[in-house]
Amino acid sequence: MQRCSWVPVGDPLYTAYHDLEWGVPVRDDRLLFEFLCLEGAQAGLSWRTILYKREAYRSAFAGFDPGVVAGFGAADVDRLMHDPGIVRNRAKITAAITNAQRVLDLVAREGSLADYLWSFAGGAPLVGAYASVDQIPSESAASLAMSRALRREGLRFVGPTICYGFMQATGMAMDHTTDCFRYRELCGAGA
Repeated sequence: MQRCSWVPVGDPLYTAYHDLEWGVPVRDDRLLFEFLCLEGAQAGLSWRTILYKREAYRSAFAGFDPGVVAGFGAADVDRLMHDPGIVRNRAKITAAITNAQRVLDLVAREGSLADYLWSFAGGAPLVGAYASVDQIPSESAASLAMSRALRREGLRFVGPTICYGFMQATGMAMDHTTDCFRYRELCGAGA
């Protein structure tokens, strides 16, 4: 079975992430908030680092319920700074809390985080046709627009490269390489 070349051979967690999650359209607000937080936590690190800490993140951040995370205070920041299961970076931790607050504002105004974020992709996956990972861009016009809009809303750790990784992870940008079995499956499923 041919996969994207970025999938490490012999890494079952990474393989499952590629095969079952990456590039699959996500329209659930809570899961979109989770990916937004995790992509921000990844800044300067490898996705593998975050993937292997994802369950600890889910526990530490109340299942990424933005309503709960938005209410985190100084004691929660201290607790998170001492949690060895996550990346203990104060700026990233406080950004997740601030981002939860801004997400609640967005949902109150827009009705849905999914509708708001998917609008940057025109409501449907932007399907790439890349033969190799070397051809896949690190950002796009859509991720630049998303980044600018999210920054205006007061979100942090949402630069254009982070937003593009977020778009890829959540299926807004379907960038499995054309030789990957998931490319055919996702395009055949209406991607």
